[in-house]
Amino acid sequence: MIRLSTKGRYGTRLMLNLARHYGNGNDAVILKHISEDERISIRYLEQIIIPLKINRLVKSIRGAGGGYTLARKPEDIKLSEILHALEGNCCLVECVEDDSFCDFIEICPTYDIWKGATELLKGYFDGLTLKDIVTMAEKKDKKNKAKAR
Repeated sequence: MIRLSTKGRYGTRLMLNLARHYGNGNDAVILKHISEDERISIRYLEQIIIPLKINRLVKSIRGAGGGYTLARKPEDIKLSEILHALEGNCCLVECVEDDSFCDFIEICPTYDIWKGATELLKGYFDGLTLKDIVTMAEKKDKKNKAKAR
């Protein structure tokens, strides 16, 4: 089975948390609050934030009221960018991204299957922005609140 790592899943939740705070006056959020909200170890968040900063998806703000914020608007950050920063290239098999990986590609009976599936996955992740994910999360929150009544 193909699985996203914990780093990719938790990093997406971290970015969703920052997106939910974006545009609320003080956008900066400290990792301790994200850790509490998302129930993710602060030490793990400290590791995850590094590649997100390197890839210019988040920025740090120093001083009073400091913390982390999105480097761009939620609608300008694609899920594919987040996953690429945390997971690397999104491909099911190495030969899809690097045709020098295998000399068998031209006659491989399954190559086109893996290539097609990779393109579908990339297209899906490329079509979702953080703003879309916030909207999805808000709908889920409303649905869960309605069930709790």
